Amino acid sequence: MLGICRGRRKFLAASLTVLCIPAITWLYLFAGSFEDGKPVSLSPLESQPHSPRYAAAGPRERESLEVRVREVEEENRALRRQLSLAQGRAPGPRRGNHSRTYSMEEGTGDSESLRAGIVAGNSSECGQQPVVEKCETIHVAIVCAGYNASRDVVTLVKSVLFHRRNPLHFHLIADSIAEQILATLFQTWMVPAVRVDFYNADELKSEVSWIPNKHYSGIYGLMKLVLTKTLPANLERVIVLDTDITFATDIAELWAVFHKFKGQQVLGLVENQSDWYLGNLWKNHRPWPALGRGYNTGVILLLLDKLRKMKWEQMWRLTAERELMGMLSTSLADQDIFNAVIKQNPFLVYQLPCFWNVQLSDHTRSEQCYRDVSDLKVIHWNSPKKLRVKNKHVEFFRNLYLTFLEYDGNLLRRELFGCPSEADVNSENLQKQLSELDEDDLCYEFRRERFTVHRTHLYFLHYEYEPASDNTDVTLVAQLSMDRLQMLEAICKHWEGPISLALYLSDAEAQQFLRYAQGSEVLMSRHNVAYHIVYKEGQFYPVNLLRNVAMKHVGTPYLFLSDIDFLPMYGLYEYLRYHVWTKGHAPTNFAKWRTATTPYRVEWEADFEPYVVVRRDCPEYDRRFVGFGWNKVAHIMELDAQEYEFIVLPNAYMIHMPHAPSFDITKFRSNKQYRVCLKTLKEEFQQDMSRRYGFAALKYLTAENNS
Repeated sequence: MLGICRGRRKFLAASLTVLCIPAITWLYLFAGSFEDGKPVSLSPLESQPHSPRYAAAGPRERESLEVRVREVEEENRALRRQLSLAQGRAPGPRRGNHSRTYSMEEGTGDSESLRAGIVAGNSSECGQQPVVEKCETIHVAIVCAGYNASRDVVTLVKSVLFHRRNPLHFHLIADSIAEQILATLFQTWMVPAVRVDFYNADELKSEVSWIPNKHYSGIYGLMKLVLTKTLPANLERVIVLDTDITFATDIAELWAVFHKFKGQQVLGLVENQSDWYLGNLWKNHRPWPALGRGYNTGVILLLLDKLRKMKWEQMWRLTAERELMGMLSTSLADQDIFNAVIKQNPFLVYQLPCFWNVQLSDHTRSEQCYRDVSDLKVIHWNSPKKLRVKNKHVEFFRNLYLTFLEYDGNLLRRELFGCPSEADVNSENLQKQLSELDEDDLCYEFRRERFTVHRTHLYFLHYEYEPASDNTDVTLVAQLSMDRLQMLEAICKHWEGPISLALYLSDAEAQQFLRYAQGSEVLMSRHNVAYHIVYKEGQFYPVNLLRNVAMKHVGTPYLFLSDIDFLPMYGLYEYLRYHVWTKGHAPTNFAKWRTATTPYRVEWEADFEPYVVVRRDCPEYDRRFVGFGWNKVAHIMELDAQEYEFIVLPNAYMIHMPHAPSFDITKFRSNKQYRVCLKTLKEEFQQDMSRRYGFAALKYLTAENNS
């Protein structure tokens, strides 16, 4: 087991050798205090192009932002033309009460008819509609649980954001996994005029757990029944969506349909587009009671205030209890119970035109919904087969879905002009920091990079791992981009323990990675590998940000800080977990390592950058270093300044796998200004070290001057 040093140093550390091909380097192991790691906070959020900081920007930056605006607008116009032509028509993390979020732009949609007060539709649904107010907030509720559903939500949200012209407020009923993923995603996405509130789905389980359910959505498929109780009491209306929905129009058009409700109509639903509720799909098929074909609950308009007055909670519970006496369980989750209630109370429903929920399920009759695909508003992949369903127009539907799946989410950060904006403390602080930068500084782009906020999707694939109870478990931490993807299988074969990886990818590359991973037996057999996607933004590879993201989301007491092109020796995971580390701290003596049989201590030296194992509460990597150069050196220097001790382990090593030079090292070698700026950043880092650690940090300046 591990022990704490009693000597001069506060921390214990151990290092092990790395055998490199073609070069030799060293791997170091560090152990800090035995207390649980403290949360690691990421760097402040950065305001993106077209953000409120525009007004405070200098002339050069304003010009750059204006160019970006035009590029984004042109890309969106081109994409809308492409979608329109494909459709056969002419181009054209807080909880609690809801609140109105304001914005500063008209959006990215192309619904000119909405401005005129006309909701576009097929020939059966033409006519005047009340206009949705320019700054009116549209409320959307989604139930989401688990890793896969969290990915689906992103594509749904992209399709909504692409067309929208109004502020949006998402109400996400999520389990702890989905909340962690989506809270981080929205926080780093920084889309103006979008607010997100979370409601703990696990706390709602008792409300519906008494209902037996055979549907693949499980218990979470029943939670739309309790939205009147879950959502804020002052929220009057909401659009409820399944996660497997894709919008092909502005969601404000659907929001406007609320104005058509009359009398006691409180539910807006589309007729079910299969024969399920007719009970003739197979012999002895016995569905729940429904009006005719029944209604599909993938898209619902809920008038919450009226539902509460009607005592909706009591209504659906009594109906469910009565029907379960004969049916024993639900087959389609909440949809069965909604339909049973409607069967008894048909006056509750306003039937939406079918194009608001084109259902691509098994036994679908969706082709009878439309004469032309240009009529469609919402595509619903409501089959376990998802994109593999059979339909005459499935290629069109699939292409529409893939468009948003791979669409650059950074382009959806546009403001909504014309509405007052809600103040945001993070944005204001960020504006202040950015305004203090000198645009005429030759290293301005380097300095600005540390404030860039990259969209981050944690746990892109399923993750499942419980750390060992002996408090010695260790996670391998690394980062990579698409050109190092081939390294993953080899590392997984050599390291059987948990792994935390940050991948720097575009939206399209993230989908390529997903297909690669799902096609790999090696990767799919491992549930203890956490893949965190950090989306591309800016001109530098944010190596230390990636390391920080991977470090932050580790559940074991120790981190093995490595790089993706270093292959651990077989058995290294078990060796690191159970090795007894003695007191020690600092670089390696290779000659000594070759003959050593016990761990030994070494001292820090200039430009020292070993691969190390540390406690998870170790300091973060400094984000000022991007691309190539000094990113690991600075981190080791700070570990030394915090009095970590360096111990070399004699029977452990890693192999450096040959690879082509990275894009950033090529820039470093060919660009003199790059090298000048790196030298400047090094000097500023050392000055910061002197301010933080005082006299003890002077040795770093001395060592640098003598090296």
